[in-house]
Amino acid sequence: MNSNALPTVKKVAVIGPECTGKSDLSQFLASHFKTEWVPEYARGYIDHLVRPYEEHDLLAIAHGQLRVEDEYARDSKGILFCDTNLYVIKVWSEVKFGTCAEEILKQIATRHYDLYLLTYVDVPWVDDPQREHPTMREELYQRYRTELKNQPVPFIEIKGEREQRRKLAVDATQKILS
Repeated sequence: MNSNALPTVKKVAVIGPECTGKSDLSQFLASHFKTEWVPEYARGYIDHLVRPYEEHDLLAIAHGQLRVEDEYARDSKGILFCDTNLYVIKVWSEVKFGTCAEEILKQIATRHYDLYLLTYVDVPWVDDPQREHPTMREELYQRYRTELKNQPVPFIEIKGEREQRRKLAVDATQKILS
C-alpha cells in the first residue's frame, strides 16, 4: 500500500458511523465540484464474500480502499472526495475484533488528507445487511471525533438537515481550495 507519484490533489475524507450519509455527501460534493469520489471499497468486497467477514478481511479492504483512492486521484480535477478512509476501518476493527492491524495504523500515519468531514448520527437509520450497530451510532461518532481530534488535519462536524449538511461541507471544502 503506497501512493507512488500521484498528482497533487486535495483530498477530503468523509467519515463517521454507519448510515450517517457519507456516500450521499461524497457523491453530492463530487458533483458540485465536478470531480471524482471514491466509493467505500468494503461494500463490494463484503458483497462478494461467501462467508462472514473475518479480521484479516479488514486488511484486504484497507489495501483495496487505498488502491481505489489512488486510481481515482489520477482522474480527479484537483480535489477528491473519499467515502470513508482507514480511520473507518480502524474503528470498525477495534469495535468488532478489539484490535487493529499494525499495517493499517502505519498507513493512517502516512496517508495525507486535507480535510475530514465527520458525519453525525442525526439522520434516520436505514436497515442494510452490512450495517451492524444501529444502537451504537453515538458511541461510534465519539470514537471518530476522538480520532480526528488526535491528528493534525482539520475536520468539521456535519450535522443537520440534508441541505445544511451540504452547505457545511461545501463551505469547508471551499476553504481548503482557497
